[in-house]
Amino acid sequence: MSAQRSTPTEVATAAAGAVLITLASAQFLMTLDSSVMNVSMATVANDVGTTITGIQTAITLYTLVMATLMITGGKIGTLIGRRRAFSIGCVVYGLGSFVTGLAPNLTVLIIGWSFLEGIGAALIMPAIVALVAGNFEASARPRAYGLVAAAGAIAVAVGPLVGGAATTYLSWRVVFFSEVLVVLVILVLSRRIKDIPTRSTGRIDLVGTALSVVGLGTAVYGILRSSEWGWIAPKPGATAILGLSMTFWFVVVGAFVVWLFVLWETRLEHNGGDPLVRPTMLANPQLVGGLLMFFFQFLLQAGTFFIVPLFLSVVLELPAVETGLKIMPLSVALLLAAAGIPRRWPHASPRRVARIGIILMLLGIVVLMSGIRLDSSAAVVAVPMVLIGLGIGALSSQLGAVTVSAVPTEESGEVGGLQNTATNLGASLGTAMAGSVLITVLTATLIAGIQDNPDVPEQVSSQATVQLASGVPFLSDTDLETALADAGVPDTTTQAVVEENQLARIDGLDAALATLAILAVVSLFFTGRIPRVPPGATGPDATSPTSAPA
Repeated sequence: MSAQRSTPTEVATAAAGAVLITLASAQFLMTLDSSVMNVSMATVANDVGTTITGIQTAITLYTLVMATLMITGGKIGTLIGRRRAFSIGCVVYGLGSFVTGLAPNLTVLIIGWSFLEGIGAALIMPAIVALVAGNFEASARPRAYGLVAAAGAIAVAVGPLVGGAATTYLSWRVVFFSEVLVVLVILVLSRRIKDIPTRSTGRIDLVGTALSVVGLGTAVYGILRSSEWGWIAPKPGATAILGLSMTFWFVVVGAFVVWLFVLWETRLEHNGGDPLVRPTMLANPQLVGGLLMFFFQFLLQAGTFFIVPLFLSVVLELPAVETGLKIMPLSVALLLAAAGIPRRWPHASPRRVARIGIILMLLGIVVLMSGIRLDSSAAVVAVPMVLIGLGIGALSSQLGAVTVSAVPTEESGEVGGLQNTATNLGASLGTAMAGSVLITVLTATLIAGIQDNPDVPEQVSSQATVQLASGVPFLSDTDLETALADAGVPDTTTQAVVEENQLARIDGLDAALATLAILAVVSLFFTGRIPRVPPGATGPDATSPTSAPA
């Protein structure tokens, strides 16, 4: 019997599946580095002869490089072709992973991890957005974007699991060498990806690039350092200018430079030049609405991913691998929602799905907030993780298609740059705000508790008040008991301080979650900018790419 031949439809479906797997794998890899080493910082610091602060600096610089170069990376893809930009980004990223895996010291680690991988990601991530648009019809894009976004969010969730397992049983370096192999596979598979014809033969706007890098970099850096500097009032011992914290000045200066960037781009577009991004694109309400929702999604997502591992790994003192397993229900729910909603309800209103997604995240945050108590076990995170995962998946299934469909397909690279800039800003702000609120409430509650506790001698209370005024570290009971024992504190006093710290940690976690809940409600006010009709459909609320501002 002769073998049955595949139909053209089956071949096309297989090709689309291969493209989707390739792009989703790249998104997973780009996001993995942001979380995989968080649980292994002490080991990495020891291996490369530096401190935890040094590793945190490398992570901060990686975030900065990505956030500041996304717009430029999107424009480069427009000029040289998205698939070429994607491939070049993969090569640069793979080289960075290889250098990081070999790093003998912090300097080499920063070169490989922070700069080379950051530059590679800035080329790859905007290209992914454009390549989805170029390889899938409008009706298929919600599911494709949903699965790609789900891959990124899952990477955040499984990062601690991968990093913890590799560090515990092998070496953290295995993670980066494995990334090189994955990059090679992605490069081979990328040959199936159909490219989008380049729209421009112009040059990179160097002035605009400089302004966007300086503006975004300054603002994001200020946000990332807010826990040390304070947001407006400077923390004790922190540098201040005119009585205001350095975070305030960095954000103000960064915003001012971004305003100059918009002015420059507007002038360039008006004079017939080739700007990094056409400012008139931002007059498109659908595009702006999608970018705002991306910002809020990643703000809430990053804040949650910051708080939950702290509760599991510090409060409950679970090992890294078990912490990752407890977060896995979020990944499963996210994937089911991101893939299932477009398949089950292909004509669902993007606005309604986005609102449901935010409400699910809000419910998950509130349930988690109500469940975290002194006697809570790890089981309290299960239901919140499912709710939050379903919410993220619902948003992921719609927002990518909403932003790209707002403009002509040939401008999808620029949209990719703007989209990833919005997500990086949201993630940076979400982590910083959650951390700041957590430490502020933890510090105030612990100091007040120590001062009012009769088992804490007045001398110890006064000394603690002075030493902890700049911020209390989020410590486990074991670490705190060890530190107090090393300091020669009596057992009775140690026990009293540990109990006060337990209460203060819960108050800090609840305050951070309450902040995220309020921001989730605020984000609902911006969902009105999301269209009611899905991309590719017709209706009074539908936005045609060809009708976008030229």
